[in-house]
Amino acid sequence: MREIIFDTETTGLDNRADRIIEIGGIELFNHFPTGNTLHIYINPGDQKVHPDALAVHGITDEFLKDKKPFAAVAEEILAFFGDGKWIAHNATFDMGFINAEFARIGLPPILPDKVIDTLSMARRKHPMGPNSLDALCRRYGIDNSHRTKHGALLDSELLAEVYIEMIGGRQAAFGLSISGQPGQAARGEMAMEDDMAFAAALERPRPLGSRLSQSEAQAHEALVAKLGEKGIWAKYASPN
Repeated sequence: MREIIFDTETTGLDNRADRIIEIGGIELFNHFPTGNTLHIYINPGDQKVHPDALAVHGITDEFLKDKKPFAAVAEEILAFFGDGKWIAHNATFDMGFINAEFARIGLPPILPDKVIDTLSMARRKHPMGPNSLDALCRRYGIDNSHRTKHGALLDSELLAEVYIEMIGGRQAAFGLSISGQPGQAARGEMAMEDDMAFAAALERPRPLGSRLSQSEAQAHEALVAKLGEKGIWAKYASPN
Protein backbone atom coordinates (compact mmCIF):
# COMPACT_ATOMS: atom_id res chain seq x y z
CA MET A 1 0.00 0.00 0.00
CA ARG A 2 1.48 3.29 -1.13
CA GLU A 3 0.67 6.56 0.63
CA ILE A 4 2.00 10.10 0.25
CA ILE A 5 2.03 12.36 3.30
CA PHE A 6 2.11 15.91 1.98
CA ASP A 7 1.71 19.56 2.88
CA THR A 8 1.46 22.83 0.98
CA GLU A 9 2.26 26.45 1.72
CA THR A 10 0.32 29.17 -0.06
CA THR A 11 0.21 32.91 -0.67
CA GLY A 12 -2.98 33.16 1.41
CA LEU A 13 -6.19 31.39 2.38
CA ASP A 14 -8.46 31.87 -0.69
CA ASN A 15 -7.85 29.14 -3.27
CA ARG A 16 -9.82 31.13 -5.87
CA ALA A 17 -7.11 33.79 -5.96
CA ASP A 18 -4.18 32.63 -3.82
CA ARG A 19 -1.66 30.11 -5.12
CA ILE A 20 0.50 27.23 -3.92
CA ILE A 21 4.11 28.30 -3.41
CA GLU A 22 5.55 25.15 -1.81
CA ILE A 23 4.68 21.45 -1.75
CA GLY A 24 6.47 18.71 0.14
CA GLY A 25 5.73 14.99 0.28
CA ILE A 26 6.96 11.82 2.00
CA GLU A 27 6.36 8.39 0.44
CA LEU A 28 5.17 5.54 2.70
CA PHE A 29 4.95 1.92 1.60
CA ASN A 30 2.96 -0.30 3.97
CA HIS A 31 3.26 2.54 6.50
CA PHE A 32 7.08 2.63 6.30
CA PRO A 33 8.92 5.71 4.94
CA THR A 34 10.78 4.66 1.81
CA GLY A 35 13.15 7.64 1.77
CA ASN A 36 11.54 9.06 -1.41
CA THR A 37 10.52 12.69 -1.00
CA LEU A 38 9.15 15.55 -3.05
CA HIS A 39 9.98 19.18 -2.33
CA ILE A 40 9.22 22.00 -4.77
CA TYR A 41 8.95 25.78 -4.46
CA ILE A 42 6.54 27.33 -6.97
CA ASN A 43 6.32 30.78 -8.54
CA PRO A 44 2.78 32.14 -7.95
CA GLY A 45 2.94 34.58 -10.87
CA ASP A 46 1.35 37.93 -10.15
CA GLN A 47 -0.11 36.80 -6.84
CA LYS A 48 1.87 38.22 -3.91
CA VAL A 49 2.42 36.52 -0.57
CA HIS A 50 -0.01 37.91 1.99
CA PRO A 51 1.72 39.35 5.11
CA ASP A 52 -0.20 36.96 7.37
CA ALA A 53 0.94 33.97 5.31
CA LEU A 54 4.51 35.30 5.28
CA ALA A 55 4.47 35.37 9.08
CA VAL A 56 3.57 31.66 9.08
CA HIS A 57 5.99 30.20 6.52
CA GLY A 58 8.52 32.97 5.89
CA ILE A 59 8.59 32.47 2.08
CA THR A 60 9.06 35.82 0.35
CA ASP A 61 8.08 37.07 -3.10
CA GLU A 62 11.76 37.71 -3.81
CA PHE A 63 12.68 34.10 -3.01
CA LEU A 64 10.00 32.80 -5.41
CA LYS A 65 10.89 34.99 -8.40
CA ASP A 66 13.14 32.42 -10.12
CA LYS A 67 11.02 29.33 -9.32
CA LYS A 68 8.94 27.45 -11.92
CA PRO A 69 5.19 28.07 -12.18
CA PHE A 70 2.74 25.34 -11.17
CA ALA A 71 2.06 24.37 -14.80
CA ALA A 72 5.74 23.46 -15.20
CA VAL A 73 5.84 21.14 -12.16
CA ALA A 74 2.32 19.61 -12.24
CA GLU A 75 3.42 16.45 -14.06
CA GLU A 76 6.30 15.97 -11.58
CA ILE A 77 3.82 16.22 -8.71
CA LEU A 78 1.38 13.77 -10.32
CA ALA A 79 4.19 11.33 -11.10
CA PHE A 80 5.38 11.36 -7.49
CA PHE A 81 1.89 10.76 -6.08
CA GLY A 82 1.08 8.16 -8.71
CA ASP A 83 -1.64 5.79 -7.52
CA GLY A 84 -0.96 6.49 -3.83
CA LYS A 85 -3.30 8.03 -1.31
CA TRP A 86 -3.01 11.79 -0.75
CA ILE A 87 -2.71 12.29 3.04
CA ALA A 88 -2.71 15.76 4.62
CA HIS A 89 -3.61 17.46 7.88
CA ASN A 90 -6.75 19.48 7.17
CA ALA A 91 -6.78 17.98 3.70
CA THR A 92 -9.80 20.07 2.68
CA PHE A 93 -7.54 23.13 2.65
CA ASP A 94 -4.66 21.52 0.76
CA MET A 95 -6.82 19.67 -1.76
CA GLY A 96 -8.83 22.84 -2.41
CA PHE A 97 -5.62 24.51 -3.54
CA ILE A 98 -4.31 21.44 -5.40
CA ASN A 99 -7.52 21.02 -7.41
CA ALA A 100 -7.77 24.76 -8.07
CA GLU A 101 -4.23 24.69 -9.52
CA PHE A 102 -5.09 21.63 -11.65
CA ALA A 103 -8.27 23.32 -12.92
CA ARG A 104 -6.27 26.36 -14.06
CA ILE A 105 -4.17 24.19 -16.37
CA GLY A 106 -6.96 21.90 -17.54
CA LEU A 107 -6.17 18.81 -15.43
CA PRO A 108 -8.89 16.78 -13.66
CA PRO A 109 -9.27 17.06 -9.87
CA ILE A 110 -8.09 14.51 -7.33
CA LEU A 111 -11.24 12.69 -6.18
CA PRO A 112 -12.15 12.46 -2.47
CA ASP A 113 -11.69 8.67 -2.36
CA LYS A 114 -7.97 9.21 -2.98
CA VAL A 115 -7.62 11.56 0.02
CA ILE A 116 -7.15 10.90 3.75
CA ASP A 117 -7.53 13.79 6.20
CA THR A 118 -5.46 13.23 9.35
CA LEU A 119 -7.24 16.11 11.09
CA SER A 120 -10.55 14.24 10.79
CA MET A 121 -8.81 11.09 12.02
CA ALA A 122 -7.39 12.96 15.02
CA ARG A 123 -10.77 14.48 15.90
CA ARG A 124 -12.36 11.01 15.96
CA LYS A 125 -9.50 9.54 17.97
CA HIS A 126 -9.07 12.50 20.35
CA PRO A 127 -12.46 14.27 20.44
CA MET A 128 -11.39 16.55 23.29
CA GLY A 129 -8.43 17.83 21.24
CA PRO A 130 -6.43 19.89 20.63
CA ASN A 131 -5.55 18.35 17.28
CA SER A 132 -3.18 20.73 15.56
CA LEU A 133 0.02 19.18 14.21
CA ASP A 134 2.03 20.68 17.08
CA ALA A 135 -0.47 19.37 19.64
CA LEU A 136 -0.37 15.86 18.14
CA CYS A 137 3.43 15.90 18.18
CA ARG A 138 3.29 16.65 21.91
CA ARG A 139 0.67 13.94 22.46
CA TYR A 140 2.77 11.29 20.74
CA GLY A 141 6.16 12.44 22.01
CA ILE A 142 7.45 13.52 18.59
CA ASP A 143 10.21 16.13 18.71
CA ASN A 144 9.13 19.24 16.78
CA SER A 145 11.39 21.69 18.57
CA HIS A 146 13.07 22.55 15.24
CA ARG A 147 9.74 23.73 13.77
CA THR A 148 9.98 27.50 14.17
CA LYS A 149 8.21 28.18 10.84
CA HIS A 150 5.79 26.12 8.79
CA GLY A 151 7.51 24.32 5.91
CA ALA A 152 5.91 21.82 3.54
CA LEU A 153 8.60 19.13 3.75
CA LEU A 154 9.26 19.47 7.49
CA ASP A 155 5.53 19.41 8.25
CA SER A 156 5.17 16.33 6.04
CA GLU A 157 7.93 14.54 7.96
CA LEU A 158 6.26 15.35 11.29
CA LEU A 159 2.84 14.37 9.98
CA ALA A 160 4.19 11.04 8.75
CA GLU A 161 5.28 10.22 12.31
CA VAL A 162 1.94 11.38 13.72
CA TYR A 163 -0.02 9.38 11.13
CA ILE A 164 1.89 6.18 11.93
CA GLU A 165 1.16 6.67 15.63
CA MET A 166 -2.53 7.36 15.01
CA ILE A 167 -3.01 4.12 13.06
CA GLY A 168 -1.50 2.07 15.88
CA GLY A 169 2.14 3.03 16.25
CA ARG A 170 5.15 1.55 14.53
CA GLN A 171 4.21 -1.98 15.61
CA ALA A 172 1.12 -1.72 13.38
CA ALA A 173 3.42 -2.09 10.40
CA PHE A 174 4.60 -5.54 11.52
CA GLY A 175 1.40 -7.19 10.30
CA LEU A 176 0.48 -9.09 7.18
CA SER A 177 0.81 -5.93 5.10
CA ILE A 178 4.57 -6.08 5.55
CA SER A 179 4.77 -8.96 3.08
CA GLY A 180 5.58 -6.37 0.43
CA GLN A 181 8.93 -5.72 2.18
CA PRO A 182 10.75 -9.00 2.84
CA GLY A 183 13.67 -7.34 4.58
CA GLN A 184 11.43 -5.55 7.05
CA ALA A 185 9.42 -8.70 7.73
CA ALA A 186 12.58 -10.71 8.34
CA ARG A 187 13.81 -8.17 10.86
CA GLY A 188 10.45 -8.33 12.64
CA GLU A 189 10.55 -12.15 12.78
CA MET A 190 14.15 -12.12 14.05
CA ALA A 191 13.22 -9.70 16.83
CA MET A 192 10.32 -11.95 17.84
CA GLU A 193 12.57 -15.02 17.90
CA ASP A 194 15.09 -13.15 20.06
CA ASP A 195 12.33 -12.22 22.53
CA MET A 196 11.14 -15.83 22.72
CA ALA A 197 14.68 -17.09 23.29
CA PHE A 198 15.20 -14.53 26.04
CA ALA A 199 11.95 -15.56 27.75
CA ALA A 200 12.96 -19.23 27.57
CA ALA A 201 16.33 -18.44 29.11
CA LEU A 202 14.57 -16.94 32.12
CA GLU A 203 12.66 -20.17 32.90
CA ARG A 204 14.15 -22.22 35.79
CA PRO A 205 14.73 -25.92 35.11
CA ARG A 206 13.14 -26.69 38.52
CA PRO A 207 11.41 -24.52 41.17
CA LEU A 208 13.41 -23.10 44.04
CA GLY A 209 12.94 -24.77 47.40
CA SER A 210 11.39 -23.02 50.39
CA ARG A 211 13.58 -20.34 51.89
CA LEU A 212 11.90 -20.63 55.33
CA SER A 213 13.99 -22.02 58.15
CA GLN A 214 12.69 -24.95 60.20
CA SER A 215 12.10 -22.70 63.24
CA GLU A 216 10.05 -20.26 61.11
CA ALA A 217 7.92 -23.11 59.76
CA GLN A 218 7.28 -24.42 63.27
CA ALA A 219 6.33 -20.94 64.51
CA HIS A 220 3.81 -20.62 61.67
CA GLU A 221 2.23 -24.00 62.46
CA ALA A 222 1.98 -23.08 66.14
CA LEU A 223 0.20 -19.84 65.26
CA VAL A 224 -2.31 -21.59 62.99
CA ALA A 225 -3.05 -24.14 65.71
CA LYS A 226 -4.22 -21.32 68.01
CA LEU A 227 -6.77 -19.97 65.49
CA GLY A 228 -9.53 -22.38 66.49
CA GLU A 229 -11.89 -22.83 63.51
CA LYS A 230 -9.16 -22.83 60.91
CA GLY A 231 -11.05 -22.61 57.62
CA ILE A 232 -8.71 -21.38 54.97
CA TRP A 233 -5.75 -21.46 57.40
CA ALA A 234 -5.85 -25.25 57.50
CA LYS A 235 -5.15 -25.32 53.78
CA TYR A 236 -1.91 -23.42 54.38
CA ALA A 237 -1.05 -24.93 57.75
CA SER A 238 2.43 -25.70 56.60
CA PRO A 239 4.33 -23.06 54.63
CA ASN A 240 6.27 -25.91 53.01
